[in-house]
Amino acid sequence: MKKVVALALDGVMTYDLGCIVQAFRHGPGKFGVAVGFELQTCAVRPGPVWTPSGFDLHVAHGLEVMADADIVVLPGIGLPTLPPPDAALDALRAAAARGATMVSVCVGAFVLAWAGLLDGRPATTHWAYCDDFAELFPAVKLDPAALYIDDGDVLTSAGLSASLDLCLHIVRRELGAAAAAELARWNVTPPHREGGQAQYIPDAMSTNGFGGGLAATMAWAAANPAAAPDVSALAAHALMSERTFIRRFKTAVGTTPRRWLEAQRTARARELLETTELPVEVVAAQSGFGSVTAMRVHLRAATGTTPAGYRRSLRR
Repeated sequence: MKKVVALALDGVMTYDLGCIVQAFRHGPGKFGVAVGFELQTCAVRPGPVWTPSGFDLHVAHGLEVMADADIVVLPGIGLPTLPPPDAALDALRAAAARGATMVSVCVGAFVLAWAGLLDGRPATTHWAYCDDFAELFPAVKLDPAALYIDDGDVLTSAGLSASLDLCLHIVRRELGAAAAAELARWNVTPPHREGGQAQYIPDAMSTNGFGGGLAATMAWAAANPAAAPDVSALAAHALMSERTFIRRFKTAVGTTPRRWLEAQRTARARELLETTELPVEVVAAQSGFGSVTAMRVHLRAATGTTPAGYRRSLRR
């Protein structure tokens, strides 16, 4: 059981906090409880915490619950360019020093950066705040394009819905692809989104043509990667020329159709390896890989192990 602590500072963004609750407290189902995690929310001191959402939160715990947290999560705050209280920054530094995994969602990255925990490390945050972040924290290797970044013991996400992307990634990292997929289905969201923030920045949105053709084709291919052997099959499904499809896809999604399709295949392979006893040849075929060799290459890149090794690691 992993103890997760969310730090709610004054000005906490309730959407961000809600994503954390959905991932680490509410499991799938009407009355589901998250398996594998125990979530507590703390504040600088117990009591009311102001939010910009039109209501206050009452938080029962102070910073002391962070002392034995396995994972500390920072939701965004309304004025991230202002430094948080020293007591909060000291508690974050202490948690990181004893080995806790530090996580920020949306502009919660500013809080980690104020604590000095992102210096020299890759990180991301909401695209609208990237200029402010870069000016305040030049020592951080900011990646404005990423939906989220996993740097081992420090993870950061872009804005709003990318918060849930990162939380699902942590569930996948801790409990496996099947658990993340089930939680994603309950939250009516994809278990994994390929691409970066470019697809959500207004200038890109105005010209991306993302709609019926691309959306329907992505849903079709994600549901059955084996049905789309290559990019030309995706383009044919979308009723576009391959050249037009590639151009529109890259603008809308922020990655190439080939890379996106490979990610869908890898995700399906991981789920089948976790949840079935199918031979690896069958898993490769049902995931859309042309061979076990191709599946092995992509799975090793994603997990650092072979199909057989990945399956064994989940059954120890």
